[in-house]
Amino acid sequence: MPQPPILKITEIFPSIQGEGLRSGEPTVFIRLTGCNLRCRFCDTKYAWQGGKDYSVGRVLETIQKIERRYPADWVCLTGGEPLIQPIAPLVTQLKRLGFKLQIETNGTHFRPVAADWWTLSPKPKSYEFAPEFTEKAKEVKLVVSRELTLAVIQNFRRRFPAQTPILLQPQSQLKWSTEKALKLLRDTLKVGLINIRLCLQYQKYIGVR
Repeated sequence: MPQPPILKITEIFPSIQGEGLRSGEPTVFIRLTGCNLRCRFCDTKYAWQGGKDYSVGRVLETIQKIERRYPADWVCLTGGEPLIQPIAPLVTQLKRLGFKLQIETNGTHFRPVAADWWTLSPKPKSYEFAPEFTEKAKEVKLVVSRELTLAVIQNFRRRFPAQTPILLQPQSQLKWSTEKALKLLRDTLKVGLINIRLCLQYQKYIGVR
């Protein structure tokens, strides 16, 4: 009988979701280790390597200990890039325990797991993502990096249903990036794009992880 996979995990912690449409909701985060990209603006480079070995059982035990003092409904798998690891058994068990599940991904890989909420955040320069996310993504989050242009945003708006919001997130709240985000938002209005929004990292404003 095959053994459940061992996952590399950087940290597991309770907080609030600070980004996107779920902002403000209590959430337990599982930050998986490793990423197939190396974005220079990444604010979690510490999760690119290292991490500790966790069995699915050990993850569930940790989550249940947290739940006793922080009974959040949501668990978020993030990284790094969570979909480069074999997360399906963990997802199955989290759902069995009644958690709602969010997965944050750059979209270069897809795994057919039972997530309640997919946050897609494609990265430059290619901004490539697996086609399955076109229908599955609840939100598309674009970091306002040097590479982001109005043309890129227009392309994403064409590729996703109108009800899927495109979120412009300033790069680590830097002044130049915030100013660029506001300009891009105005430009999207001028060219008639719909459902484009500004997205801030609220956790950084209130000083939580």
